[in-house]
Amino acid sequence: MCGIVAYLGNKNAAPVLIKGLKRLEYRGYDSAGIAVWNNGLKISKKAGKVVDLELQLTEDQLSGTVGIGHTRWATHGAPNDRNAHPHLSGNSKLAIIHNGIIENHATVKEALIRRGHRFVSDTDTEVLIHLVEEIQDNEQCPLHDAVRLALQQVTGAYAIVVISEDQPGEMIAARKGSPLVMGIGSGEFFLASDATPIAEYTKNVVYLNDGQMVRVDLDGYQILNIADNSAYTPTIHQLEISLEQLEKGGYDHFMLKEIHEQPRAIYDTLRGRLLPEEGIIRMAGLEDNLAKFINAQRIIIIACGTSWHAGLVAEYLIEDLARLPVEVEYASEFRYRNPIIRETDIVIPISQSGETADTLAAVEMAKAKGAFVFGICNVPASSIPRATHAGAYTHAGPEIGVASTKAFTTQIAILTLIATYLGYKRGTITASRYQEILFTLHHAPAKVEEALKLEKAIQEVALQYQGATNFLYLGRGVNFPIGLEGALKLKEISYIHAEGYPAAEMKHGPIALIDENMPVVVIATSHQHYDKILSNIQEVKARKGKVIAIIDKFESEIKSLADHIIEVPDADAILAPLVNVIPLQFLAYHIAVMRGCNVDQPRNLAKSVTVE
Repeated sequence: MCGIVAYLGNKNAAPVLIKGLKRLEYRGYDSAGIAVWNNGLKISKKAGKVVDLELQLTEDQLSGTVGIGHTRWATHGAPNDRNAHPHLSGNSKLAIIHNGIIENHATVKEALIRRGHRFVSDTDTEVLIHLVEEIQDNEQCPLHDAVRLALQQVTGAYAIVVISEDQPGEMIAARKGSPLVMGIGSGEFFLASDATPIAEYTKNVVYLNDGQMVRVDLDGYQILNIADNSAYTPTIHQLEISLEQLEKGGYDHFMLKEIHEQPRAIYDTLRGRLLPEEGIIRMAGLEDNLAKFINAQRIIIIACGTSWHAGLVAEYLIEDLARLPVEVEYASEFRYRNPIIRETDIVIPISQSGETADTLAAVEMAKAKGAFVFGICNVPASSIPRATHAGAYTHAGPEIGVASTKAFTTQIAILTLIATYLGYKRGTITASRYQEILFTLHHAPAKVEEALKLEKAIQEVALQYQGATNFLYLGRGVNFPIGLEGALKLKEISYIHAEGYPAAEMKHGPIALIDENMPVVVIATSHQHYDKILSNIQEVKARKGKVIAIIDKFESEIKSLADHIIEVPDADAILAPLVNVIPLQFLAYHIAVMRGCNVDQPRNLAKSVTVE
């Protein structure tokens, strides 16, 4: 989950590395550091944010045209200066940055200590660079061979870059289970956890595959397979990221910007796929594999966090429209549960980053058991799209805020297309209903745009509840997972304890918590279960709970009961998830800002969970 960046070229490396680390800081922000070669390896590292490192660098004044940088999400060892990356070998001639976990580090470390090695940090990463040093000394081999042989002795996940005082014009990088991308510029090369630090300098990138390493110098690069040292000729991809997408664009936070970007992101996701005038949905991944979906006995959706909530929404939609049974699984549990997977199953992994370790492992398990795997992801050429049989990209664009917003709504948009397409092709919805849904979805961006106008009203509600210590979120039907998502957003960025429940489950425990200090957010748009949700609100009010009701303009009775009304634009039931989540995102955001929380970088979290 850490962020790594490296540079080799003709520029001063330090400013390139610092700028890259700022763009990668959503991956971890416990500490940061850089190492630059200039007549020897010079290191500066510090606990805290990249800005703290930047202030320190005004004193250290590192310069040189080869360097590596790291921003950390702590796994092994506390987030302090000593455990910050880069780490040095025992002879201080090698430096390494690492994203991932070396699972057998304790065993390797014990053996190295017996052979005279001394360690200054608590990290697994320092163990790896000592192992590289020992192999290079014993074998008298080039650096890339020493790295390759060391990696054959460790287990776990890694994306690493190593530089050497003795070979200053070279970088060695490798990956297994953690992402790594190489940028190819004019007389310069970049390595990073993702493309965001690279996009400013070049559009030409190579995505390393699992089990590969790359040797880079000013004359070029060579990609090798770690297992057998064989050469590999890669495909060079063209980045589509713009610098504008990587900046805040006048907003106070990336999260706020990304909330406001949702109409455009949904439009981009539907564009070219939703063709209402022609009366069709066009998705190559579905069309090319239609027989598998038609004959499927079950769909299994695997995901984590916000993507899991999108999967729950899909469960309602696919079962309703396509009449296919759907199970939604936490990837972290699915991979260890010895699940029953049949060749007639369709497995749909959902991941914003395409690098979520648990989801990726679940994909490999599903493939091994013969299931057809259809991925949904936002990041082109990431690991999950490359591991699946087919799939569809959302087109949310870079999402920098750790708390996901536009990735969630674009996932719902693509899943709604899939449910509608399968319903029509399986004959479980009529042609007229199919056409009706197409035209409804066509208006989804406009409906979400209308919902964004509620921000000021929601800000006023947030002002009253910024001091709350607990929240409940209630919904029925497809609004239940939207309640879960609203609660997660509040927990993530404001540190207020919040839970989402199906509204009827309130009576099975959570009702005991309700008193005059308990805000209860009720998603009460009138499409489904209206009488039941009205009853739930009355139960909350009978116990003096404070009700914040999300309603549509046709509702009237709830207005007399609720303490606060947030009136979303009226929309077809199929658009309810897209519209109703907007006020919940705003509520979490504004409460967090009022509480002085770091909205884009909430404590203990990282955007992409690339370790278990």
